[in-house]
Amino acid sequence: MGFFERYLTLWVALCIVVGTLLGHRWPAAFVHLGSIEWAQVNLPVAVLIWVMIVPMLMKIDFGALRQVGQHWRGIGTTLFINWAVKPFSMALLGWFFLRHVFGPWLPADQVDSYIAGLILLAAAPCTAMVFVWSNLCRGDAAFTLSQVALNDAIMVVAFAPLVALLLGISSITVPWATLTISVGLYIVVPVIIATGLRAWVMRNGGHARLDSWLARLGPLSLAALLLMLVLLFGFQGQQILAQPLVIAMLAVPILIQVYFNSGLAYLLNRKLGVAHCVAGPSALIGASNFFELAVATAVSVFGVHSGAALATVVGVLIEVPVMLSVVHIVNRTQGWYDQRSPISS
Repeated sequence: MGFFERYLTLWVALCIVVGTLLGHRWPAAFVHLGSIEWAQVNLPVAVLIWVMIVPMLMKIDFGALRQVGQHWRGIGTTLFINWAVKPFSMALLGWFFLRHVFGPWLPADQVDSYIAGLILLAAAPCTAMVFVWSNLCRGDAAFTLSQVALNDAIMVVAFAPLVALLLGISSITVPWATLTISVGLYIVVPVIIATGLRAWVMRNGGHARLDSWLARLGPLSLAALLLMLVLLFGFQGQQILAQPLVIAMLAVPILIQVYFNSGLAYLLNRKLGVAHCVAGPSALIGASNFFELAVATAVSVFGVHSGAALATVVGVLIEVPVMLSVVHIVNRTQGWYDQRSPISS
């Protein structure tokens, strides 16, 4: 692990501080960058995500996807956490903390809206960023790609009914354009680019040249992650400094559900004898959120200044630091995890 990767947590912390201060000092510049979007999908962030995940996708031998059925235990565990546990656990945590524990300190007319935002955040599993987390915990790239593709397919039909059930409303306006474009920009386009680049490199130098390319692109990928952090925190710099107490209270149930769901997925995979290279990304996919879709849905249903929109934004703010801590736990516990002989890879 190089110097850059070894101190990644420090660079993340610095980018959070820098982004927040820049967003507070020059809000107009970040408003302009935030306005460069298509169906509420921010295009500068999308480009940075391409730079982040294309090198990771280039590692995938797409012919290996034919063997992904071998990972059915890991896939089943992730699906169970994503669709049967996470949305319901978040609804329960939101009700407990925001209505009871923190209720006296929150604006009473916004509590329901805050809880709705948390539910929206948990109802859709993450797409693009999980490639970063999987790479950092040395996860099986073919498994990660297959799991993300399957979750995207399920999300198209399950997101609206699940949110409607948990929010207790008969219908919900899902921003289908945002959902479709997000999947296209964050999954389809990077896969096409990575597949084309991998094929070209392999034809013109084989595995040795591919390894050389990946070594050069690795630092660029992490630099894009850090720059994206500056942008995300810059977009919300004024809100963070204006409502720090509310943001801290909203962060509590999000933090608990991330650690609960990732830990549950990790332990279930170990119990089932799943290899660590599958259990790691399974736990990370099980815990992370598709915050772009959550924010867009909250804005379209409840309004841009609603408590729901703010709650989903808090998910954006803590996603990277929290998931990095989960990656650290997964990596540090591999020895303990592997003490149980895997049944299936």
